[in-house]
Amino acid sequence: MVTSVTSELLNFAKSRRPEPPFHLGTRYDRSGRFLPEPGNTVVCHLVPGSETERALIAARERYLAMPEAPQLAFTPISSLHMTLFQGIIERRRRLPYWPGDIALDTPVNEMTAIYRERFRDFTGGPAFRMQVVRALPTGLVLEGLTSEDRQALKDWRNSLADVFGYRHPDHDSYEFHITFSYVIEWFEDAALPAWEVMLSDAAKDIRESLEFLELRPPAFCEFADMNHFEELQIFDVQP
Repeated sequence: MVTSVTSELLNFAKSRRPEPPFHLGTRYDRSGRFLPEPGNTVVCHLVPGSETERALIAARERYLAMPEAPQLAFTPISSLHMTLFQGIIERRRRLPYWPGDIALDTPVNEMTAIYRERFRDFTGGPAFRMQVVRALPTGLVLEGLTSEDRQALKDWRNSLADVFGYRHPDHDSYEFHITFSYVIEWFEDAALPAWEVMLSDAAKDIRESLEFLELRPPAFCEFADMNHFEELQIFDVQP
């Protein structure tokens, strides 16, 4: 049993996880191919061509160079984003992940149209900056750079909850992140120390090279799977 790695990383150990990864077979298959799973969401994409994009691509390359990389399903670089608020998704048709005033069997495309109408008069929210806190095998964990940034994130999420018509159980404790990959097969215990070193170095290098991440403004997006998030409405960011 590995004991020299963080408890968070131990959650990826095969010895600790007898069950298959949660989204395997519904969001992606064992070959790493993403499966149809339509929905909508509010995300901030990376600024194309930015130092942030280059730094995150370099970090992602470190993941790909690990011997266990074939045990992960990697999302495309073009899809990299930070989710600001989770919209509805095909396989999660239940409360409180769906607005209580709309039938649970409403097609996803109709839900997206309803939300586009609801967002017609949405005024956006305050500016915020994000920093990388740590790295996991699935990607980067983020938080607001300052207390003011963290308050801005809360303001955005509360306003978006009013539009979407629900609050997830983790609404107030939601952990912001940028997903690089999904687990296909849990790691052997012996692999974890090398992952701890790589992940620590990757997060440290990003923090040292970037005071904060360059992100596009929050946008309401639709998606058919995890390969692409189409921006339908870009929200105003108030100074």
